[in-house]
Amino acid sequence: MGYINHNVELTSAEIANLWTQYINDSSSICVLTHSIEHAKDEEIKDILVFARSLAANHIEQLTKIFHQENFPVPKGFSIEEDVNIEAPALFTDTFMLVYMHVMTLLGLTGYAGAVATSSRSDQIKYFIQCNTETMELYERIAHVMLKKGIYSKPPRINTPDKVDIVNNQQYLSGWLGNKRPLSAIEISDVSFNMVKIIVKVVLEIGFAQVCETKDVQKYFQRGKKVCEKQFASLSSVLTKGGLASPSSWVSEVTDSTIPPFSDKLMLNHIVILVSAAVGYYGAGMSVSQRRDLAFEYTRLIAEVALYAEDGAELLIKHGWLEQPPLAEDRENLASK
Repeated sequence: MGYINHNVELTSAEIANLWTQYINDSSSICVLTHSIEHAKDEEIKDILVFARSLAANHIEQLTKIFHQENFPVPKGFSIEEDVNIEAPALFTDTFMLVYMHVMTLLGLTGYAGAVATSSRSDQIKYFIQCNTETMELYERIAHVMLKKGIYSKPPRINTPDKVDIVNNQQYLSGWLGNKRPLSAIEISDVSFNMVKIIVKVVLEIGFAQVCETKDVQKYFQRGKKVCEKQFASLSSVLTKGGLASPSSWVSEVTDSTIPPFSDKLMLNHIVILVSAAVGYYGAGMSVSQRRDLAFEYTRLIAEVALYAEDGAELLIKHGWLEQPPLAEDRENLASK
């Protein structure tokens, strides 16, 4: 894909989109490269190879755009500094497929947002292309997951036989008296949030097992407890409604204690995922019309936001947090 030299400068939103994608894709290449090296299942390996090729192409295109715009290329992550190829697999092939499923969901959301916040035609076209490629990746992942019987389908409900109109304020209740059944929209958000939570739990178990920095290790162990508690909380919501919860993949961590990734990469990865969870909980809360469920999301957001902030402080403490582009400090400029 070629890009025309524009006289129009990138907006702050477009800069944010490009910078964020570079950081995320450079991290993905590291994780995927190690996983490909140790993958045993050929179908899963093919998906990992395809995903890495997409990320590598993104890095190439992003680098061209940064040079074209006289914008410093982010440092991000590298195989040389952040991957130990010789380290044994930390996660099974099965989990890596589940992991890719969730990461692809996050990517689709991010690319759609990038298209919606871009105004330059080259940026719109670029992120539409990214979204199209990621849709193909998602289709491949879903096909293999279904084939292997490891796709956690959202809970089943019966198809309604007629259209109903809400005619009672009881529809919004959830504190006292009989609670109405969960709506399909509420079930969908609870289920998909649980799928994302369990991936973080497995990552935190594995990362804590190989982490060499003590305070970071403790952070992962704390995160495991936070995420397990939140998974149980949402699982209880489904169980009380007579609905099944998504599968747990905590047994898919190997017994390796040799770190395949740098502590810097692992901590950044968890903080990014936890920060994204705040937004997904917010989306779930926005469509939850039963008051008790909306309140539960509010509680989960506060809890996970605090955990994310503590992670950011750890990144700063160890010098591992790359600063995103900032607006000019006008007071500082005026003082000069």
